[in-house]
Amino acid sequence: MDYKELAAAARGNMGPWCKACPVCDGRACGSHMPGPGSKGTGTVAARNFAAWQDVRVQMDTIHEAYDADTSVKLFGRRLSVPVMIGPLGDVRLHYGDKWEMEDYNSCILHAAADAGSLAWTGDGKIASIHESAVHDIRDLGGCGVTTIKPWDLETVMRKLELALTARPVAIAMDIDAAGLPFLKGLQPPAGPKSVAELQQVADACHAHDTPFVLKGIMGGRAAHKAAETGADAIVVSNHGGRVQDGVPATAEVLPAIEREVGGDLKVLVDGGIRSGLDVFRALALGADACLVCRPFAVVTYGAGAEGVKDYFAQLTRELRDTMEMCGARTVADIGPEMLA
Repeated sequence: MDYKELAAAARGNMGPWCKACPVCDGRACGSHMPGPGSKGTGTVAARNFAAWQDVRVQMDTIHEAYDADTSVKLFGRRLSVPVMIGPLGDVRLHYGDKWEMEDYNSCILHAAADAGSLAWTGDGKIASIHESAVHDIRDLGGCGVTTIKPWDLETVMRKLELALTARPVAIAMDIDAAGLPFLKGLQPPAGPKSVAELQQVADACHAHDTPFVLKGIMGGRAAHKAAETGADAIVVSNHGGRVQDGVPATAEVLPAIEREVGGDLKVLVDGGIRSGLDVFRALALGADACLVCRPFAVVTYGAGAEGVKDYFAQLTRELRDTMEMCGARTVADIGPEMLA
């Protein structure tokens, strides 16, 4: 099934917030939180989507016939497509009670691995969410990325120690989650982390030969700080607009961030990416790979693991078609010269 069919199948299985729209563009969500909406005016998620649509690609079909290769090497693994499933913290709260968070993480991890890619698992206040994700990643031979929220440093290091036992492909921190209200209310409070604190996390990861990724970078200043921590990669992300209103779309800041640190760090991006064409746009603007989050929640509610695999297949087809129409034989061939 394609995404529209999967979204239609999800509508009877979801809670009141997500409408499982035929195109997940953020407009129907508005500012509904709980739910997949965004903070304040509720416009940032929609802005993320719209910004990709403003990026025009340049066709070039004067080339030998070929089947475009959509695979990419990332974190020492060969992925079938430069798309990974982004992390969610509480699907039951935001999307409906069909799935418990532990079961959702398990489903996407296994389905992404079957599709030749990776899922990033979310983290929450309930300890079993992180613990069960680590268990599943261990069973999959490390095929997954564990995301840890910016709790107080003692909690971070405790969760990190457990995560490293699974030898995951990478460990991430969604540093932008510092803006989530439930983190600020903890004692000791979670929230922003200094370069020195993040260096401790990166050092612990590197001691186990595990890459460390900082998710939630939206400008050159933050990108340089991320490099100072020893991070191996960053995700250009505004957390879907859920932590701060009035910020730019990720597509708007991606090129400048890539110019600043692209030679030193892998640069990933999320926010409003919904098609293989959008993936092509992101790669042409400088990303090494993309994360897609909300649509994968929808297709999981629509058809479980089969929905996840179907959506991966759709994104791959769309990316391959665009590559062939724009003259890119491999992902490495995609560059800014292919934009109009």
